[in-house]
Amino acid sequence: MDKVVDFRNVNIFQKKNLILSDVNFSINKGEFVYLVGKTGSGKSSLMQTMYADIPLVEGEAEVVGFELHRIKEKEIPFLRRKLGIIFQDFQLLIDRSVTENLLFVLKATGWKDKKKMQERAIEVLDKVGLSTKGYKMPHQLSGGEQQRVAIARALLNDPELILADEPTGNLDPETSLGLMQLLVEISHSGRSILMATHDYKLFEKFPARTLKCEDGKVLDMGK
Repeated sequence: MDKVVDFRNVNIFQKKNLILSDVNFSINKGEFVYLVGKTGSGKSSLMQTMYADIPLVEGEAEVVGFELHRIKEKEIPFLRRKLGIIFQDFQLLIDRSVTENLLFVLKATGWKDKKKMQERAIEVLDKVGLSTKGYKMPHQLSGGEQQRVAIARALLNDPELILADEPTGNLDPETSLGLMQLLVEISHSGRSILMATHDYKLFEKFPARTLKCEDGKVLDMGK
């Protein structure tokens, strides 16, 4: 199997505090994996290490072909281009339309051709079922629709890995289910997804391998 993520004997620090020790796990191409654990157990720190927001100082890790223990500052934007990151609070730019939000990201990640940018924006909105909402402002959308825009944004650069940090945290149960179906479909198209969540109901409906942050360790709970 192609590994998209591979952590070997990693210790994760926030400033000088050891948050997670002796972390060993891998994620294969197209695999959907849950990340669980109490608040403060290190889930966000683990994800921040993956997109090089927290530098890796002890151990070795490879994410989408980049060695995090060797990565240089100037390579970090290239790593992030191969990742899609979805946050709990959507993080949309409220002063511009849905399409403009997507174009902003494309421009920021090095796209130049306006026609191709427009086409890509339409394509990802279509994938998340929002093809008619591109002209709307974020405040005109429901929470579920805003999170779908955030997923569309994460898909823009055709990432190999999507990191979803509590993506259903602010949504009602029904909207959460629709969103999960969408994420599972995305993983079936060959993208790997690591999703941090507190919502145990989702596990019953969408069983998948689960990693658990507990007592400073990352445990592989299997399915």
